[in-house]
Amino acid sequence: MHHRPRLLGYLLLPLLVLPAATGCGGTADARPEQHPAGATDRIEPLDGPSPVPELPAVAESADGLRVTVESADRIVPLSGSLAEVVFTLGLGDRVVARDITATFEEADGLPVVTRGHEVSAESVLSLRPDVVLAEVTTGPEEAVGQIRAAGVPVIQIGAALELDDVTGRIAAVAEVLGVPDAGAALTERTEARISTARDQVPAHGDRPRVAFLYLRGSASVYLMGGAESGAVSLIEAAGGIDAGAESGLVRDFTPLTSEALAAAAPDVILLMAKGLDSVGGIDGMLEIPGIAETPAGLDRRVVSIDDGVLLNYGPRTDQVLSDLAAQLHADGDVQGRSRP
Repeated sequence: MHHRPRLLGYLLLPLLVLPAATGCGGTADARPEQHPAGATDRIEPLDGPSPVPELPAVAESADGLRVTVESADRIVPLSGSLAEVVFTLGLGDRVVARDITATFEEADGLPVVTRGHEVSAESVLSLRPDVVLAEVTTGPEEAVGQIRAAGVPVIQIGAALELDDVTGRIAAVAEVLGVPDAGAALTERTEARISTARDQVPAHGDRPRVAFLYLRGSASVYLMGGAESGAVSLIEAAGGIDAGAESGLVRDFTPLTSEALAAAAPDVILLMAKGLDSVGGIDGMLEIPGIAETPAGLDRRVVSIDDGVLLNYGPRTDQVLSDLAAQLHADGDVQGRSRP
């Protein structure tokens, strides 16, 4: 059972209405997205020289197809999460396009080949890729089929929904691109860093109840995360309890209501940074019915993490975990932005 398509639909909804994300004639806009001045959003490649892919490689795509990759000179990763892994493996100089959710600095200047979470086959094919990495939710299916029909290997990578999925995802990308040794090195580094981040989480007798809210004021989207939101394992590792899941929300996201908030009774509210901005900050968030009456609302306790890293479950997840834990266990107003 796959919950991720609906989840990604929610998470990427605001991108569909951004001017930079729309194109003419049904194709994606290839203009680079501009990022706020002063924002630091960088990845950290592995030490040493860039790995040289050993190809051909035969990969099992998540949609059940066996795909042979003959070359990785021109790579197109169709999500920010996959792009992050490719760049961190040391193969960033081979990436020729990006998904609109690849917001880190090293990806600036690459043409955008998606609109929201929909890929433009024409835009991708115009860049003559050797291999395309896709999510299981990448669509539309017709566009993916068009790319494959043109002879380009398309490999879908299984979704990462929790901390334990991070290293398997890294290994899958590395195998596809013919750099398994780099994948093993990055897996080892990532596991060690996540372990260190876990060990540094403050030990408290009472764990705060954390409600993960997805807000987009401009689109009137107000949702609460449940058991399948993708945030549960992060919240638990950071020393909290997912209030939505614990209150009985079994889906990924559920429309936000005063009744759901009362049942969840969060001590802290977790938000993506753009979501908090979209409702006018903490003051604007407190105007949403039901939030001001929660313990979190009464104490103005809000944790804010940058959209581009919160649910990526990739090489920077240790930084997200550390940031989340630091904000979660701070005193007074808790607000900040993860900028790895």
